[in-house]
Amino acid sequence: MTQPAPARITVGVDTHAEVHVAVAKDNFGRRLDAISVPTTPAGYGELLGWARRLGQIEGWGIEGTGSFGAGLTRFLHRHGQVVVEVNRPDRQTRRRRGKSDPLDAEAAARAVQAREGVIPKAGDGQVEMIRSLRVARATAMKARTQAINALKGLLVTAPDELREQLRALSAVRLVQTAAELEPGPVTTPAAAARLGLRSLARRYQALSAELTILDTELDRLTVTAAPKLLALFGVGSDSAGALLVAAGDNPDRLRSNACFSMLCGASPIQASSGKTQRHRLNRGGDRQANAALYRIVIARLRHDQQTRDYLDRRIREGKSKKEAIRCLKRYVAREVFAVLRP
Repeated sequence: MTQPAPARITVGVDTHAEVHVAVAKDNFGRRLDAISVPTTPAGYGELLGWARRLGQIEGWGIEGTGSFGAGLTRFLHRHGQVVVEVNRPDRQTRRRRGKSDPLDAEAAARAVQAREGVIPKAGDGQVEMIRSLRVARATAMKARTQAINALKGLLVTAPDELREQLRALSAVRLVQTAAELEPGPVTTPAAAARLGLRSLARRYQALSAELTILDTELDRLTVTAAPKLLALFGVGSDSAGALLVAAGDNPDRLRSNACFSMLCGASPIQASSGKTQRHRLNRGGDRQANAALYRIVIARLRHDQQTRDYLDRRIREGKSKKEAIRCLKRYVAREVFAVLRP
């Protein structure tokens, strides 16, 4: 007597910081079982074993593969599983059906079966290293700006003799001089002001040293990961890093340059209605990648006559300057995609 074929199942996972909730559905859309596991390697192994006991796994739908679900996604990739990133249910569906972790996990499985998900970023190569350092650099840059603003603000209310000593200095000299102040015993407002100024100045110097280290490593990683990208006109290390992070370690997941342009928020969006046929600017996508495309376009407008001629021609054709720059960003996105995914 022949054995029945194992059921083909799809697993949806609602991810959280400490626990993941999964629901398995068969190929007819029927709910088979649900499980909750901790976000540890042992929990991931328990989840995979549970799914294999239910049947042949066709795919996993996971919310937040770039945040709470990143560890599970890497674990499943190492075990040869097909992982699809899905969006959370829209608000209308949640309002109609309710909100719970099993319901969200079931919706994730349903999205995979409806072919609504996308291939997630791999997050296991040099681009992931660049992303980590860019996060650290962004926070250090923000903290350094806060430090120098606080330093200048404290100087405004400092005692007269201290303010007169430092107010005429440039930002660089102000930091150097304030870092060398000797407050002495903090028994007067002047001594407290000196201590506060010195603390802020030394914080600024420490953050500057941190940024130097991060920039050095980012330059090295970017040159190694995409030397052809840096060879493009107007593409610097920071812009290249943002575009690499947008594409991920597996840019082959992007089907075409139009997909990459949409990912960077540089593609036109239909805004037609009735007799009006037009497009509008795309306000979605990865805004850091979009800003990188904008910087490249501005650099070319300043130093490349062909780009300036193109802008003038599109404006004469009736486009606004914003729309013409959007066209240039779309062109740059096509050029970058050809380098990232030859």
